Amino acid sequence: MPKTLLVLLVPPFAACRYGCAGCCAAPIGVFWLTGIVGILYGLIWGGPAEGTGPQVALLGLGLWVAASIWAALTIRGADADRCEERSSSWCSTILPSEDDPDPLDEVRKAR
Repeated sequence: MPKTLLVLLVPPFAACRYGCAGCCAAPIGVFWLTGIVGILYGLIWGGPAEGTGPQVALLGLGLWVAASIWAALTIRGADADRCEERSSSWCSTILPSEDDPDPLDEVRKAR
């Protein structure tokens, strides 16, 4: 499936597959699922009050669009940062350097 189509239809999977270290896939998924629930709640059940169904559906659509934009920005940022390189500023904050001691070894030494 092309990257753009995946970003538009299923943003969390696109962020997980093409993003760096799974960054932002969970919150994008929350926005996306909430958007789907909002669309279904607004169109099928009519919203929380009479006549509010279209507004709830539009809110759900807005959340879906926000998730798609967020996924696209995440993928673009991961492409620009090149997470495979150890010299990357982003991945150096995610991945520990080889010189850092293992925190669990420190706890074992303290006992």
